[in-house]
Amino acid sequence: MAPGARAQQAPSATAAPMPSATSPGQKNIEAYLRHLYAFGPDVLLVVGTPKATPVEGLLETTIDLTIADNKQAVKFYVSKDGKFLFRGEMSDMTKDPLAESRAQIQMQDAPSLGDPKAAVTLVEYSDFECPVCRSLHDVLRGMLPNYAGKVRVVFKDFPLEQLHPWARTAALAGRCAYQQDPQAFWKMYDLIYDNQEIISAANAWTKMLDYAGQSGLDGGAFKGCMASPEAGEAVNASRANGQKLDVNSTPTVFVNGRRLVGADSHLLEQYINYELAEQKSGKTTSKK
Repeated sequence: MAPGARAQQAPSATAAPMPSATSPGQKNIEAYLRHLYAFGPDVLLVVGTPKATPVEGLLETTIDLTIADNKQAVKFYVSKDGKFLFRGEMSDMTKDPLAESRAQIQMQDAPSLGDPKAAVTLVEYSDFECPVCRSLHDVLRGMLPNYAGKVRVVFKDFPLEQLHPWARTAALAGRCAYQQDPQAFWKMYDLIYDNQEIISAANAWTKMLDYAGQSGLDGGAFKGCMASPEAGEAVNASRANGQKLDVNSTPTVFVNGRRLVGADSHLLEQYINYELAEQKSGKTTSKK
């Protein structure tokens, strides 16, 4: 499972009662993981029902881990005899490894920047309060001018509300800016990330109204949108789309379907340049 630091520190608060596993195999997996990571009774660990995979003798299960307010869902594989357990990714080498991701990404009604027919589409699942997302923002601002006409950026909301108290407020603001004026979204995008250190849960609403004004938006319409269920539903739909793609941290970027987690500028350029070279050589794969 390789849980992060938060998952390794047992909280003092009393957790909710744990549902019991429904089969001996699930109970064995739970017991093994609790022993391996020293998870006490205050840690909620639920082993999903193992399901068949394309590989004979290998089953797939999802482990849901909850420690205080931190939740994590992790995919594991277990041998049918219950002897071996491992975490990893399974790839069918007879298929395009990126096609499934490209097919699952929903880009309709999402803010986009650049030529819709660009050779490379970069889809960013981000949280406005996330420090690494700000780093990605800065990387893209410096990098995109070098790829004018070649790279299109699509933004997808993925607020991590349990970690970042004003992330959802900012996501709603971005969504409402986009609905009023798609180009104004990118002004809000810059303003929020550039001022991330002075935004707090206490002042987020006021700051969003201020940035909306700086972006040329109508204040009354913006306020109404921020309070509307439609804006919240749009943010929820974006996050659900990310979860379908197994996004669990931000930023997560897909470059023509190729996943990158974090803000590594060198790796991002490597992915973009690879795609451009492939298309130049005639080995193009569809981005849609």
